[in-house]
Amino acid sequence: MQKIVPHLWFDKEAVEAADLYVSTFPQSKIKYKTMLQDTPSGSTDIVTFELLGLEFQAISAGPQFKFNPSVSFQVVCKTKEEVDETWNKLSAGGQILMELGAYPFSERYGWLQDKFGLSWQILYASESNVKQKITPMIMFVGSVCGKAEEAINLWISTFRKGSVDMLQRYGKGEEPDQEGTLRYAAFSLFSQEFIAMDSAYEHKFAFNEAISFIVNCENQAEIDAYWEKLSAVPEAEQCGWLKDKYGFSWQIVPANMGEMLRGGDQERIDRVTQTFLPMKKLDIAKIQEAYEGK
Repeated sequence: MQKIVPHLWFDKEAVEAADLYVSTFPQSKIKYKTMLQDTPSGSTDIVTFELLGLEFQAISAGPQFKFNPSVSFQVVCKTKEEVDETWNKLSAGGQILMELGAYPFSERYGWLQDKFGLSWQILYASESNVKQKITPMIMFVGSVCGKAEEAINLWISTFRKGSVDMLQRYGKGEEPDQEGTLRYAAFSLFSQEFIAMDSAYEHKFAFNEAISFIVNCENQAEIDAYWEKLSAVPEAEQCGWLKDKYGFSWQIVPANMGEMLRGGDQERIDRVTQTFLPMKKLDIAKIQEAYEGK
């Protein structure tokens, strides 16, 4: 099971978006679909899908949160033709953030928001040792600019299974970015790859709940430990969600949560849903009791 799963919040388009992404990337698939009833957002679709080996989850839960470029997904392509094909599929109806072209770091690169607002960075890299074709990229801007390295260190110390794999720092004279802050950092959590960077330019966006990371936990002790180390915004705590000190959202959940919310037994799904919705930190035992009908 993938330990950390990117979670995407859509208004009503989760299934439509998942279909687009699965059709864009080869060797990708829809894994599960389910519906939760009587949530604060009404009836909500949840779809779990896999893109080039990386699992995602998406939800249709209303217009409260919108995607922005503070979190994007980097797609590494082995040929320039693959870059162009991916670009054409994802850019349709969307917005171009950096034009497709040659840059110092890649002969073929572009940054876009697709028609749902989700950001993708698509680049050509001929190296054959790429382990993870799609990698979340987290950009620290505004009040948290300059804190990317601190955040990486917090996350690695929290999960205790991670490493910093590459650090590139801004140098002197690269204002507005401060010397020593992170131009680009590659790090791993549970052998999954992530990218982080600082950007001191003026950006009219920040982290929000539109993109969060689900952390699948094996037991209550694991949930308790991650919750204690990460949660820094009490008012953001709700049904397993929390925000850390940088405003980034995490969902700390039982590893079998998805299994409990799937299947044809809608009454059982409803029991589980109504049990976890009022919770802040999730209680595995109580959720399991609801699942079993006790």
